[in-house]
Amino acid sequence: MRRVPLRCLPVCVALLSVASCGRGGAADDGRAPGAPTGITAAAGSATSVHVMWNDVPDGRGGPAIRAYEVYRGPAKVTEVPGSQHMVDVVRLRPSTLYVFTVRARDTGGRLGPPSRAVRARTPARVAADRTSPTRPSRPAGRTVGDRAVQLSWSASRDDRGVSSYDILQGGVKIHSVGGGQTATVVTGLRPGTGYVFTVRARDAADNLSPAGAAVRLTTPGTDDGRGTAPTDFTATTHRSAGAYSVDLSWDPPDVDGVITEYLIQLDGRDATSLVWGGDPPRGRAHHSFYLGREAGAEHRVRLRARLPDGTWGGFSAERTVTTGANG
Repeated sequence: MRRVPLRCLPVCVALLSVASCGRGGAADDGRAPGAPTGITAAAGSATSVHVMWNDVPDGRGGPAIRAYEVYRGPAKVTEVPGSQHMVDVVRLRPSTLYVFTVRARDTGGRLGPPSRAVRARTPARVAADRTSPTRPSRPAGRTVGDRAVQLSWSASRDDRGVSSYDILQGGVKIHSVGGGQTATVVTGLRPGTGYVFTVRARDAADNLSPAGAAVRLTTPGTDDGRGTAPTDFTATTHRSAGAYSVDLSWDPPDVDGVITEYLIQLDGRDATSLVWGGDPPRGRAHHSFYLGREAGAEHRVRLRARLPDGTWGGFSAERTVTTGANG
């Protein structure tokens, strides 16, 4: 299933076609990856700038992209996994002009050339600003094919000015746009899936408005969830201090964006949520949780990921474990 990076783009700008990030291709030709395209930067507050870019495709015959390096001027400020195409650069100074570039590094360690430079100026921070913007009003939306929606809203009011708008789906922030925008296109969605979008305004002091009214949209088509399920899922048990725990291992679903949360079901019921406190692990993931003290107890376990578009993906295969059977 072809995946498109989750992006929010101003309606007034033509959508860029993003190349599929397949992992196949010819043998390594020794060339470094190309420069990221479509880079933009917008101030999110007086101390942060949101930078996003298009993925660098693997069609040059070389290794896959391992990471993207983000630079502020000549200095590298952060690095994100190759599946991520946006980042909030924080701890900046108010009322300051910044210049950002992005470079791709492949799994062979080669660093590609920088993207074009983009500029963003952080707004001034006004002392003792505790007034939140008003909620965005008259939100509206429509589907644009089976993987994108167009959203619009009326501008919020703030005594010091709106710096940005946060776009949420199902209560999860999936992107932000500049304070001067009142429309956007969200891509990278799933066919045949229901979405609930809301918008919140943010000012330079990071005061947040209440969320606007929900916009409920369902993309056309069908999606059985198989392409978004964790794969190679395994489950075993071990005993420690007289109690049993289950040890899980899996490969994250192949989606564009970073997965930070999983829901684990035990015996058909939601048992626990796993949320990575920092950067999620790259590659195979592992987790253990408590089952009880009874030996010979049989349990069924499976899990699914919260995807970058804010929806839950498909469940992994279900595994059956018996306490005491293997440890």
